[in-house]
Amino acid sequence: MHRQPLIDALLAYREAHPDEKDTVDRFHAFVRGQSDCFERSLAIGHITGSAWVVDRSGGNVLLTHHAKLDRWLQLGGHADGVADPLAVAFTEAREESGLDDFEAVSRDIFDLDIHPIPARRDEPEHLHYDVRYVLRATGPTDYTVSDESHDLAWIPLEKVPNYTTDPSMLRMLRKWQERQ
Repeated sequence: MHRQPLIDALLAYREAHPDEKDTVDRFHAFVRGQSDCFERSLAIGHITGSAWVVDRSGGNVLLTHHAKLDRWLQLGGHADGVADPLAVAFTEAREESGLDDFEAVSRDIFDLDIHPIPARRDEPEHLHYDVRYVLRATGPTDYTVSDESHDLAWIPLEKVPNYTTDPSMLRMLRKWQERQ
């Protein structure tokens, strides 16, 4: 079953983060219940893959000022049928930053988030079931702003709260700082 690797990763994440049990259980039920969970065409919601991209030192994170949502966020996007959210995170990090060289700090899920995406044109409001990983930029860090962003910036960790008050972003910041 193409969903089984993600299901296994969700169960491992629940073990490591018992305080996030409710989110993991919702996520798990969605993946088990929707065979097409990786497809953007699933109108109720779909899996996305995101990257908390850090520089070599781990002291800065690359954030995008997302064009459609008009907020500072981590890099990421739709799975579009790819059943490996880590592969999606790598693809989206490359596409949205223009950087080529990344390594996964871990293959384990770093964070999970379920958030609504507002209705837009012919697309109804729906949920993104976002699977997040930490990627470290290992090559040159001069980025290119894509058409999906208003801007990109390497943000020192201590300044991230100046860019966002989003609880999931601050949760990832806390998790990353606890690893340092």
